[in-house]
Amino acid sequence: MIVHREDIPNLISILRIFLTIPVVWMLLIQRFDVALVLFAIAGISDGLDGFLAKHFGWHSRLGGLLDPMADKVLLVSSYVCLAMLGLIPTLLMVLVIVRDLIIVTGALVYNFRIEELRADPSLISKFNTFAQIVLVLAVVLDQGLFELPQGLLQFLVWTVFASTVASGANYVWVWSRRAASLADKR
Repeated sequence: MIVHREDIPNLISILRIFLTIPVVWMLLIQRFDVALVLFAIAGISDGLDGFLAKHFGWHSRLGGLLDPMADKVLLVSSYVCLAMLGLIPTLLMVLVIVRDLIIVTGALVYNFRIEELRADPSLISKFNTFAQIVLVLAVVLDQGLFELPQGLLQFLVWTVFASTVASGANYVWVWSRRAASLADKR
């Protein structure tokens, strides 16, 4: 198998998906120190594949799908583990999963019924992903590694809650309007 330079960002995203397995394992056995290191490696790899894709033009349609999928696999898995351990509210985990299911379902319907979908995350969605990552890092840090003020953790939980609802509603609104506009033109 020959690997082209353009495939490197995609391979990094695929490796990040596989990195989810040891992250989940470390969270479940409560090795938060190792989980934090692995989560950091995943974050660095996310930045690296994005940099390579943008800086060298090594982007592809597959990469546009793999990168957010890798982020979601890692984040949703982390949220499930943290909720199972009682470290974040179960309702928040359910909300994060439901939002992602709505977005993925809508994207698939749009792609196959309206037109080819071009992944275009909104500013609120980018903020939501950032807030979700910060919450995971804060909760893991708080588990014996570095005690954080409970007020900060509560603030982060509510920030993720609000940004998850807002970004989910934004996606539904924007893509529904876009689909309706294209349907009117036909």
